[in-house]
Amino acid sequence: MTGSLWTAYEAAAATGGALCARGGEDDNWAAEEWSAGGISIDTRNLKPGEIFVALRDARDGHEFLKSAFDAGAAAALVARAPEDAPEGAPLLVVNDTLEGLRDLAIAARMRNFGKRIAVTGSVGKTSTKEILRGILSPAGAVHAADKSFNNHWGVPLTLARMPMHADYGVFEIGMNHAGEITPLAALVRPHAAIVTTVAAAHLEFFKSIEEIAEAKSEIFSGLANGGIAVLPFDNPHYELLKKRAEQAGSAGFVSFGEKPGADFQLLDYTATGAGGRIKAKIKNQTQTFDVGIPGRHQAGNILAALAAVDAVGAPLEPAIAALSTLTPAEGRGARATIKADRGEATLIDESYNANPASMAAAISLLGAAQVAPGGRRIAVLGQMLELGPDGPSLHAALADALVAARVDRVYAAGELMRHLWDALPPEMRGLYADNAVALVGPVQVEIAAGDVVMVKGSNASQVSAIARALQETVLEESKV
Repeated sequence: MTGSLWTAYEAAAATGGALCARGGEDDNWAAEEWSAGGISIDTRNLKPGEIFVALRDARDGHEFLKSAFDAGAAAALVARAPEDAPEGAPLLVVNDTLEGLRDLAIAARMRNFGKRIAVTGSVGKTSTKEILRGILSPAGAVHAADKSFNNHWGVPLTLARMPMHADYGVFEIGMNHAGEITPLAALVRPHAAIVTTVAAAHLEFFKSIEEIAEAKSEIFSGLANGGIAVLPFDNPHYELLKKRAEQAGSAGFVSFGEKPGADFQLLDYTATGAGGRIKAKIKNQTQTFDVGIPGRHQAGNILAALAAVDAVGAPLEPAIAALSTLTPAEGRGARATIKADRGEATLIDESYNANPASMAAAISLLGAAQVAPGGRRIAVLGQMLELGPDGPSLHAALADALVAARVDRVYAAGELMRHLWDALPPEMRGLYADNAVALVGPVQVEIAAGDVVMVKGSNASQVSAIARALQETVLEESKV
C-alpha cells in the first residue's frame, strides 16, 4: 500500500486499544511503530501494508492472524492474541473488534472535512452510489466502497477506510429489519441522505411496505447539521418520508421523479443501445444529456444522485457531463458480447440480487434491448427471497411484465419461481429447474446468434453462476 491511512498511535488513540506484540523481548517494542495504507477484514483480499481486523462473524477472524501477516498485514486489530499468532507481529488489542472498527470509523469521520452522502432504498442503492462516485469525481477526491458494504460491518469499514483529505464520501446503507439503519446513519452523519425508493423487499420481516418506508426513513436520523433529505417524489410514501425527515431535523428537502413538481424531474428517456438519453427539468431548467448506463430505472437513480450533488454544494454541470462516461456496476446491467451458436449474442448481467421492483426494471431493460434479426430475448431468472407469504403471488405476477417486454424464452430456477413458470404462456417456457446450477448447461446450449440474454435473481438463488459461465465466453466487453 502507498501512503498512510492510519499510524499505530492514531489507531490506538481512536480505539483506546493497547499496542503490543505477542512474545518478543520485554524491552523491544519496535512492533508499535507501524503505519497502514488500508484496512481489511478478509485475508483472501488483504493487500500488503493493511490493518487486518479480526471480526467474529461466520468465522472468528482471530483464526486467520497467521494468514494475515503472511499476506503482509501491517498490524492486526484483535480482542486477544491467540497462541499461534506470529511472534513479534504488531497487534492493537481492544475489548471488541467490531467496536474497535466503529471507533476507527468515527475518528476517520471527525478528522475529515469533506461532504458525506448516504444512500438507502429498496432498489438502486449500489447503482446510485456508483453514479455518485463517477459524477462527483470532477469536483474532487471521492471515497466509496468498491462493493455493497452496507451492513453493520460494511458501513464502518468503508468509513474507517476514508482518507483524511477526501472531498466527498459516499456510503450505502442497507437493512433487513427495523432499527438497523439508525446506528449506521449516526456513524456516517451524512450531509445529504437519499432514499432511492420504497418497494416490496424483505417483506418476510415487515408487515407492510409502509413499515419498510418507516425503516428507510431512519437514515434521516443521522443527518449532520444543515443536512438535506433527497426524496423519491413519485413514491406513494413520499409524504411519510418527508415528514420523518422533517421530524429528524432536516434542513431542507429536494425531490426527484417523473411527476410534475419534482425538483429534478424526468421529462423523457430514450434508450440508445448500451446507454440512454435523458431530458430533465433540473431546478426549473430543461436539459438533455447522454448517460452511459442503460435502463429507464437508472434515470431515477441519476436524478437522485444529481440532487445530492447539488445538496452538498458540488457543481452540477461537470457532474452532468460525467454521466456519459459511467458504466454499470458489476451484476447490475453490464453488457458483454458472448459466443453463441453460429455467431454472437449479448449478455445483460443483472445477477446481483433481486426483489419485485428490481426484477421488473431488469425485465424492462431486456424489453428495451435491441435484438439482431432472427434473435430472441431470453430471461434467466432465479427466485426472489425474503418476500414472506406474498412470495408466490409476487413471482407469478412477473409473467405480465415478461409478456409486455416481448420476452421469447424464460429459464427459471428455485421453488418460488415455479409460480411464475405456471403463470407463463406455454410458448415462453424454456426450462424450469430446482436450482440455478442445473440451468447452466441448457442455457449455454440454447443461446443462438443475435439473442439477448438477461440474468437476474436473489444472491442466494445462485443465478450468478449462470452469468459467470456465460462470461467465460465473452468476446468483447461492451462499452457502456
